[in-house]
Amino acid sequence: MANTDPPTGGASRVPDQLRQVSTATLTMVLLKRGVRTSWLRGVKPLVPLSARVAGPAFTIRFVPGREDLSQPESYAKSPSFRDAIEAAPRGSVVVIDGRGNTLGATLGDILVARLAKKGVLAAITDAPVRDADEIRGIDLPVLCAGVAAPPSIVGLAFAGYDEIIGCGGVAVCPGDVMVCDNDGAVVIPAALAAEVAEAGIEQERFERFVQRRIAEGAAVVGLYPPDEKTLEDYRKWLDDGEP
Repeated sequence: MANTDPPTGGASRVPDQLRQVSTATLTMVLLKRGVRTSWLRGVKPLVPLSARVAGPAFTIRFVPGREDLSQPESYAKSPSFRDAIEAAPRGSVVVIDGRGNTLGATLGDILVARLAKKGVLAAITDAPVRDADEIRGIDLPVLCAGVAAPPSIVGLAFAGYDEIIGCGGVAVCPGDVMVCDNDGAVVIPAALAAEVAEAGIEQERFERFVQRRIAEGAAVVGLYPPDEKTLEDYRKWLDDGEP
């Protein structure tokens, strides 16, 4: 099982830093570090997010459904999907491997309400959700692959939690850092999170400078990506206090 104790020291700063960095920027920062697959495909906010979310992944895994495994009675068995929901720690981002199955929903309003009450930061699934109107009224960001009325057991069976999964075509390990905004969700390997956060903040700072120059009428060529003159101007802008 992954350690779900709250982070201490410098590690606790990383989610705060990552909330300052867009998922678009993070994909480029990760690409420069050899991580080409970080953006969860087909996963979008059910409701537009008012703020970026960043936190450690708590993972839940489904497998293809089978008649003896995917019955209403399975809800009461232990371990069950309900046990996984109860195990999700405060301050985590729940990431569900729904195998991209669109036959049924992995989350409904009751489970989303429970996650919100537990202090989970967000829920992500590469399958649909149901009770969409009710979920929209719950104060928890939910990213999903659309909406479906049937339950998960029409196509999936619960298999486990707090283990490596795949979601949206991307591997997610417990404790990896998830960042969500209106462009979707990105997973950052835990070992790279601090480095990526620092680099992401610097990239966002440089892009603010670029936007300022664009507003002044500068051409893109030589500006983005920067040539030596642009880098010199950028350093001066930093020295002047980012006016």
